Amino acid sequence: MPYIQVFEHDRLTTNEDDFGRKLTPIQFEKLCQFNDKNDNLYFTVIRNGIKFAQYVGVIQIGNLTIEILPKADKETFTKSEFKFEAKKWQKVLMKMLAISGELELETVSDASLKKRTNLLDLYFNIYLNEIDKLMRKGLVKKYRHISSNVKSLKGRLNFAKNIQQNLIHQERFFTTHQQYDHAHLLNQILLKGLLILDIVATDSFMRDNIKKLLFFFPDMQEIPITREAFGQIRLTRKTSDYTKAINIAKMLILNYAPDITKGDENMLALLFDMNKLWEKYIYKKLKSKENEAFKVSYQDNDLFWENKRIYPDIVIKRCNETMMPDDAPPEAWETTIIDTKWKLIEANKPSDDDLKQMYVYNMYWNSPKSILLYPQYGHAVDSDFGKFHKGKNGLNHCKIAFVHVLDESGKLNGEIASQIFLKLDGN
Repeated sequence: MPYIQVFEHDRLTTNEDDFGRKLTPIQFEKLCQFNDKNDNLYFTVIRNGIKFAQYVGVIQIGNLTIEILPKADKETFTKSEFKFEAKKWQKVLMKMLAISGELELETVSDASLKKRTNLLDLYFNIYLNEIDKLMRKGLVKKYRHISSNVKSLKGRLNFAKNIQQNLIHQERFFTTHQQYDHAHLLNQILLKGLLILDIVATDSFMRDNIKKLLFFFPDMQEIPITREAFGQIRLTRKTSDYTKAINIAKMLILNYAPDITKGDENMLALLFDMNKLWEKYIYKKLKSKENEAFKVSYQDNDLFWENKRIYPDIVIKRCNETMMPDDAPPEAWETTIIDTKWKLIEANKPSDDDLKQMYVYNMYWNSPKSILLYPQYGHAVDSDFGKFHKGKNGLNHCKIAFVHVLDESGKLNGEIASQIFLKLDGN
């Protein structure tokens, strides 16, 4: 199966590049259609090709898989170095997804990452395992209302429909009645996800597993599943085990694009905004260090203008008293705002928009200090805490800070939280 790996902001065209990568005209057309459908969010269409944005993940077009990987530096590499770099950043991406809660941690163990796999395969396997567990336990049944023509009177007789359809066949009754079975929305969603996998999965072992699950799945009619259908879901204690499977089914259903004209270029995409992923990863790492005197919250919010709200990425509260934090007065707690940015900037040269954003956060959260946190590359060094000249009483400072995404061995930096702690204080 053709397999192409690229990095965010790379280009891919119908002309072969230095790494032997290229698109067919049909694949290029399909990607353009996908981008149009998504408001040109994921990449930019260029002459005979596309330029990827900050979204990473996997796109499957027919039998072609395109894996888009993150890259937190400006380094270039040769064709011989490409395979090593791609494998390294693939592991980094999967670990970040696992720590951020987007992927099961056990699926990205070191042993599993030695196999040639991609994100779609990992999600496919998680989905199949979740459905298998649900079916072994027994899929939930629910009552549902059915309106139909039946031979015996049951439920509530619909007089208008009964007269319309049974004027001649008076032995029948058009009724609305309850039926207790598996054919409710949750199971319909699971079935739809399975049917999509049956089309797009290419691994023979996985396909055998899909066929087995479909064979034992309760008999029910397939129905269209729209985005609005997911808004109708209300999981209860009885159906809480469905949570993970429904979340993956939503991804499969809403990102699947069948090719109704050619029949062999169906498309499925699983893409993540690296800005959001970086933000959530940093939060999770800081949250793991939380204690009584150190509190971390994610995307606090407050009204800004009319109905618009503002959302700082991470709010940190630290107690400066030696007494027990629970007994400390409010003034003993100091707030620091951290806003993460997945982009490369020249040292001490943040954008005006980013600085204005931090100024507002300081004002609204009464924070004396805030940090714009970027991935480290090259020899970029932290700035001192610079001063906003007007606004609030007391300190009103912001600094530019950089943190290494990778450690010295080329793996995801496990000490990133401790390194960020050191940046909270200082000049």
